[in-house]
Amino acid sequence: MSWIHKGELTFIERLSANILKAGPMPKHVAFIMDGNRRYARKLHVERQQGHTQGFDKLAETLRWCLNLEIREVTVYAFSIENFKRAKDEVDGLMELARQKFSRLLDEQEDLEKHGVCIRVLGDLTLLPLDIQKLIAQAVLATKNHNKCFLNVCFAYTSRHEITNAVKEAAWGVEQGLIKPSDVSEFLLDECLYTSNSPDPDLLIRTSGEVRLSDFLLWQTTYSCLVFQSILWPEYSFWNLCEAILQYQLNHHALQKARDLHAEARVLQQLEADRCCAAELLQQTGLGKPLDPQLRQEAVQKYTAEREGRVHSFLTALQEKRDRFFTDLNKGSIASAKA
Repeated sequence: MSWIHKGELTFIERLSANILKAGPMPKHVAFIMDGNRRYARKLHVERQQGHTQGFDKLAETLRWCLNLEIREVTVYAFSIENFKRAKDEVDGLMELARQKFSRLLDEQEDLEKHGVCIRVLGDLTLLPLDIQKLIAQAVLATKNHNKCFLNVCFAYTSRHEITNAVKEAAWGVEQGLIKPSDVSEFLLDECLYTSNSPDPDLLIRTSGEVRLSDFLLWQTTYSCLVFQSILWPEYSFWNLCEAILQYQLNHHALQKARDLHAEARVLQQLEADRCCAAELLQQTGLGKPLDPQLRQEAVQKYTAEREGRVHSFLTALQEKRDRFFTDLNKGSIASAKA
């Protein structure tokens, strides 16, 4: 099946979608697509068939999201913890990934038509090299599309992502791009794999499990979490509508919490800048009683310098990440020519 399932909503589905869209709609929805193996056991079929049905359901769900004007979707496709499963199952999942990313490359025209940008988030170095190359080709082929975004978390856990963000910040300090005092919640936010995306408004987990399983722990602090008992391959348009309705019922409280956090973060950064500016004044012998206006100018100067350092660092970090995909793609081209 294609990455985006072709087809239109039924009349009653379109009517329901229009009613839902009269209220606040999530712009970014994340899915923990759980229940593929249980679905296979339920139907007495091979586990691999359950995973294949799970991918087909993702394609169908992406179509529903497009019809509901949800422009960004993030899915938990493969956890680093999944490498601990039986070898035959892991091998089967890797083969499924090969098939689907190869299929994606064959569907570039359709993805361009819908303006779909594919991002693959995770530690891709843990994957077989041929899959890394396929992913690089898919990412680069769609990177300029901007109508909607599909983030595929593959070889991912949130703890690994946060650890990597800290390492990226440490790399910036080692390179002299930023100072240790520049490291903040905002900076770590920008070092995450998801730095190009807003935090999810709504996170949905299927199969009845009530836990996040190390998925987007940082990003879902102020998201609406919905746990549904349906197995992922059996997921329906109506299950999605139910989850969106729960989001709408909680939207006001969630938005208020987000706004308060954003305000607190700005104040926290301002206070940090004041402390650093005061420390610099102290070191230069100007920490004695000083005109308030001069102190304010010192803070503004420090803030501008910090923002300049952070901008340079984030530009360098993005270039480093882009090179990873570009180098992989060059390897694919060289292999094809050989």
